[in-house]
Amino acid sequence: MTAGPTGTATLEPLPPPEADTGAAARLGPRRWVRENLFSSPLDSVLTVIFGLLLAYVVYRGLRFALVSGRWEIIRVNLTNFAIGRFPREQVPRLWAAIFVAAAGIGLGSGMAASAGPTSRPVDTLRRLAPLAVLIVVLLSLARTPTPALLTLCGVAVLVGAHFLGRRLPARLARRVHWVYLGTVLAIFVVLTQFGGVAWNAWGGLLLTLFLAVAGIALSFPIGVLLALGRRSSFPAVRVVCVGYIELIRGVPLITLLFMAGFALGFFLPVGVPRPGLVTRALVAFVAFTAAYVAEIVRGGLQGVSSGQVEAAQAIGLSPVKTTRLIVLPQALRNVIPALVGQFISLFKDTSLVAFLAVLEILSVAQLVTQQDDFRGQSLQAEALVFVSFVYWTFCYAMSRASQRLERRLAVGER
Repeated sequence: MTAGPTGTATLEPLPPPEADTGAAARLGPRRWVRENLFSSPLDSVLTVIFGLLLAYVVYRGLRFALVSGRWEIIRVNLTNFAIGRFPREQVPRLWAAIFVAAAGIGLGSGMAASAGPTSRPVDTLRRLAPLAVLIVVLLSLARTPTPALLTLCGVAVLVGAHFLGRRLPARLARRVHWVYLGTVLAIFVVLTQFGGVAWNAWGGLLLTLFLAVAGIALSFPIGVLLALGRRSSFPAVRVVCVGYIELIRGVPLITLLFMAGFALGFFLPVGVPRPGLVTRALVAFVAFTAAYVAEIVRGGLQGVSSGQVEAAQAIGLSPVKTTRLIVLPQALRNVIPALVGQFISLFKDTSLVAFLAVLEILSVAQLVTQQDDFRGQSLQAEALVFVSFVYWTFCYAMSRASQRLERRLAVGER
């Protein structure tokens, strides 16, 4: 600051801004390797050891996948892995359901994109790459070109519905959850109604996905209600919710599955039809997961400051609106990672229904090795590796979707 001609103070011009140091801070590949992998003798030794170990693992994996692995057992039984004992004459219903799912997902994603910034193509590709690889692997194992042609039609439906959704008014994006809910209901109607196949006759990957999706969809609202009931001011409601949560969380899931499979019928009144094994397994999954979801949500509710509730009461909101509009959205936002982790665990736990003689995808992997054409050939590794890859692709996709949602909602940042 200096004095001007009239004696008044004037501000000196600011110096020119320094050159952007971001570009200089970015390390080239050689410098990054030197500073991060070979910065000290110990780092160099560890880098070489773990690099050789990783190269050996990659070599053995590629050799097994491309050279020594006998994948004929997967190619011959691909339909069994996909749908189990689902009636083969009803397979067109599955393709119709896939087209409905493609239309619903495409329309919903387009509506969501029309209301805000979209993901970069690179991020979308990274998020969907494992599922795309799984689809390519499945199509490469198919013995006819029909699945590939139908898949291309499904992709065309998905892309067309996405562009249609982007052209809808942005205000409809707030109703996108109804699109997804309607898609799930439409898929259920296509598969089970009007001469369809009840879920007790499903199997393979189809049954695994059904147990996971239905378990998540039913356990989440029940868990939220249990969490709210545990914090209720009514003693009776609170005691019931606490008792249920602590009882279920103190029992292993496999125990609940055995009870659902062999003892559930004793708790039903005389004359009531006994549910099938798939229904009993679903009851156990929902009961178990709802208790854990309740504890996760309760942790999120405790993280909401009391000032938020007091402010809502000050502007005249009722307790129900305060919970629905103020408390619950913040609580669920804070526990997204824990919720998705629990849902991923549920998806993997669906393999436990094999103990109930339910033919999900892991049971199929065990049974196909006992076929006359493959008995005694030690092909368990190929079958289990294939099933593990299927599980990993879906779990990875759920994890990436969770990370995208966390970034959009700025979880942990504000």
